Amino acid sequence: MRQRQQKPSSSLSSASLHVLAVLVLLLLLPQDGFSFIITTTATATATATTRQMNDKRSTSTKLQQQSANTAPPSWEELSDITKCDEYEQPIAVNGGSYSSHPSFDDDDKKPILYRERHGWCPYSERVWLALEVLEVDYNTIYIDNIYGRPNWYNGNTPQIKWPDINGGKIQSESMDLVREINKRYNGRTGNNIDIDLYPDDIVNDVINKINEFDKIFPRCRPSSRAAFLFRYDGETLLKNEFETVLKKTEELLAGNNNNNNNKDVGPFFCGSRFTAADIAWVPFLERYAGQLPCLHDGLNPKCQDKYPYLYNWYKAMETTVPVYGCRIRGDHSSWRKVLTMAGFANAGNVPQLVNNRMDEITKLECEPISKEEYKQQQTLWDQYVSSSSSSSSSPSRRKRKYVSSSPSKEAASVLIRNRENIIKDIISKKRKSLPTDTHELDETMRSLAYLLCNIDGDNDNDDDIRNYHNNNNNNNINVKALASFLDDRMCVPR
Repeated sequence: MRQRQQKPSSSLSSASLHVLAVLVLLLLLPQDGFSFIITTTATATATATTRQMNDKRSTSTKLQQQSANTAPPSWEELSDITKCDEYEQPIAVNGGSYSSHPSFDDDDKKPILYRERHGWCPYSERVWLALEVLEVDYNTIYIDNIYGRPNWYNGNTPQIKWPDINGGKIQSESMDLVREINKRYNGRTGNNIDIDLYPDDIVNDVINKINEFDKIFPRCRPSSRAAFLFRYDGETLLKNEFETVLKKTEELLAGNNNNNNNKDVGPFFCGSRFTAADIAWVPFLERYAGQLPCLHDGLNPKCQDKYPYLYNWYKAMETTVPVYGCRIRGDHSSWRKVLTMAGFANAGNVPQLVNNRMDEITKLECEPISKEEYKQQQTLWDQYVSSSSSSSSSPSRRKRKYVSSSPSKEAASVLIRNRENIIKDIISKKRKSLPTDTHELDETMRSLAYLLCNIDGDNDNDDDIRNYHNNNNNNNINVKALASFLDDRMCVPR
């Protein structure tokens, strides 16, 4: 159902969020039924409140009215539905588009994060996660490590330019940056957030667990897209080498659950608290979870029977750290896809056995999620939007006001904001399955955005959506083709 391109491009990824993976759902609209299957890390549902029930009745009425029309809503109307233009987005620019260092009006007030453009660099992910967890207000400049850094930029990614006097200091090295971020912005510095990545009472344990990463992970060819997977000669590490890494990681996590050590018991690397140790490990374990099952049979870091503590750690990261589960974490589909980019290992072809494993895993991921899972994921999204550990959120407490109220609406918002670039990209690729007429393509994109705006987790308005879809049958094939194109075209971990 999900078609995988051997060499997908990432040209649009700098303007994309992880929720764009939701677009593939349009491929899954059968003629004799209707099923939403969404493979993003946080999918849309509805929480049981009177306000939302009223919203659903309003949505159903709008869909019924719209299904009688042949044209989807205008971009202005869609923007009003998603409220994507109501609040200003955080500043994030592509460094390659500037001949000299970009300047911002608030350079003296906000740190500037220089991170790898495509979302692949695990070290950039560490720093990005620390900034988001501590709710730091910062600007971003994307640096393209693959296709060429801008002439004005020196060094690797990540780096941060601090808002200090005399032009600001530029600092690098991911975990040094994480510690400096914590020093400047944790709860002890008056940032009004109860998170400390290096708590005083366990700071030595945090540092030791960070250092264990370098001891446990294998020494092999460096890569942002395929970290710690291949030897320098291009051969995949042996299965037992990967199993050794997972076993030692499991043992490290198990130590947090031994009361005899008088340690704080919990699923994270240092017990019940999320710390810098988890930030150090998560980008690499995240990639392993998506990529190792493709390389060897029976190699799954998330296997609860074989690695129960590692399983619990993954679950805690994905369900109790909202900003990671909803914004930072890469989806498994994209981490599989990057294995096929720029050649497998040292510019070799992907072995057929690996391709077969990818196809099998993709089929499994296309299984529908339950209503309960839908609700749990929407609850996590609500927490992310409000930056709150509470399971309830209200508009008055909403801190990330620029984020839509559900992942599906956020996907629609990304589509709306980037529609001109997407249309240019589609036309340049000359995909036969898509319209070549700009007006027809524009209408197709609006139809897709409108459907994304009207997804909820209880399936109450499925009939209305299906009626809208069927009444616009001429556009139906184009909408499915567009969803397929975007899913294939963008290798976007987030």
